Amino acid sequence: MTTSTSSRRPQRVRPVRRSRQRGAGPLAIPLSWLYALLLAAPLYYLAVSALKTNIEIFNHPFALPEHWLWHNFRTAWQTADLGQALLNSLLISAVAILLTLGLALPASFALARLDNRLSRLVTGAFSAGFLIPPFAALIPTVILAIKLHMFYTREFQMLFLPASALPLSVLLLTQFMRTVPPALVESAALDGAGNWPLLIHVFIPIAMPGVISVAILQLLTFWNEYLFSLTITGTAPDIRTAQVALPTLISDSTDFGVLTAGTVLTLVPVYVAYTLANRRMQEALTAGAVKG
Repeated sequence: MTTSTSSRRPQRVRPVRRSRQRGAGPLAIPLSWLYALLLAAPLYYLAVSALKTNIEIFNHPFALPEHWLWHNFRTAWQTADLGQALLNSLLISAVAILLTLGLALPASFALARLDNRLSRLVTGAFSAGFLIPPFAALIPTVILAIKLHMFYTREFQMLFLPASALPLSVLLLTQFMRTVPPALVESAALDGAGNWPLLIHVFIPIAMPGVISVAILQLLTFWNEYLFSLTITGTAPDIRTAQVALPTLISDSTDFGVLTAGTVLTLVPVYVAYTLANRRMQEALTAGAVKG
């Protein structure tokens, strides 16, 4: 029995073409460092300016201070009464986030499970919320607060902020909840789980990265809110937020070191909350990937 000549020849192994993206490796590292530098430069400028005099800030903006003026933080804290203002911002933001999630999660659950004309109409209504500019809602909001006898109160701000945050929160959470496997939902339903058990024990744990992402996004939005906080909550020292208290450091003879120190103090709480929540979001994403 003879074998063909073609079968005896060793087959040539074609060299695998390496991806052209290999050249992006050495370039990616410098670009990453450049991006990190662009993010760190404003923070560095803010930190060193908080410890300088006006002359040093203008003449040597990025140099280290000759004399470290730590008393700028104490001056900003006492002049703007930032202690009470930060507590007000924390209280308003925390309650507003809880109300936002408490309203957005059931709505997103319903929209994720239903796929009919009514659900698409409701989704379109939430999407239309992006078309309303905030300034257009200012006067009606003030009139509503006066009619409810809640003008210049923190309570009305706690109710207004979730209403303004619902469109984006519902749309984002709906997309996360639609990633829940239908087989898992059917299995839980066969075990007798109703809508609320499904939402609490199935949808929310799987959509937890989305829940944390929405919480972080709305925390940044609520914390930085100025226009409605100034108009609705007012400037009284016992109820004003940190963003309303901070401009009180501005005058004809503004000490920009003190102003910058006050800005740093208002950034610390939201930075800590973002760092903790971001770690939880990464853990949720990793756990979801491992379970999947």
